[in-house]
Amino acid sequence: MPAADIERICAQLGLMPRAAQTAALVRYLELLQRWNATYNLTAVRDPEAMLTQHLADCLAVIPPLQRRQGRAACSTSAAAAGCRGGDRGVAAGWDVTCVDAVAKKAAFVRQVAGALALPNLHAVHTRVEGLKAPPFDVVTSRAFASLADFVALTRRHLALGCAWMAMKGRVPEDEIAALPADIDVFHVEPLHVPGLDAQRCLVWMQGRWPGREVSR
Repeated sequence: MPAADIERICAQLGLMPRAAQTAALVRYLELLQRWNATYNLTAVRDPEAMLTQHLADCLAVIPPLQRRQGRAACSTSAAAAGCRGGDRGVAAGWDVTCVDAVAKKAAFVRQVAGALALPNLHAVHTRVEGLKAPPFDVVTSRAFASLADFVALTRRHLALGCAWMAMKGRVPEDEIAALPADIDVFHVEPLHVPGLDAQRCLVWMQGRWPGREVSR
């Protein structure tokens, strides 16, 4: 996979990766293609499609996360549902824990962390409700569950004052309406994914507690 393609995507997203990060993202895609040929991690097999549907789709959430980091004291550690959090650990350098109930996907993230020497990238093979870890500053998901289920399953994993971020396709009005009364959707953010002809948005949520002001 040419590094120039990754640099082009990053430029469209306003990201400025170092040369070493670009090289690591190239290696990440190479590992994904190799593992996918043996372990069938994803139905996406074409390298160009992987570039868009896996890498660009995940890198697109980094600028919104960076903007939130500038407004909140708690945005240094993240939990991500599934193996797609790996490229955030590569590109952003955050401490990222990927949680997946599928053993081969968790094993892939561990391989990425080892092969690319990323001590900030972790993988846990478990269902998210069974995760045993300190609370995170942000909990993210993509194509995971309804918003209500996402919040219910991960509520105890979110640090006080911090936020959930769910990637969705079209704005999920019905899911938003079905959220518990103590959960506020404080921002629904349109998301542009370079090369992807499909709608994406980010739904940001926080829980209510006495004295809290909603971050916007």
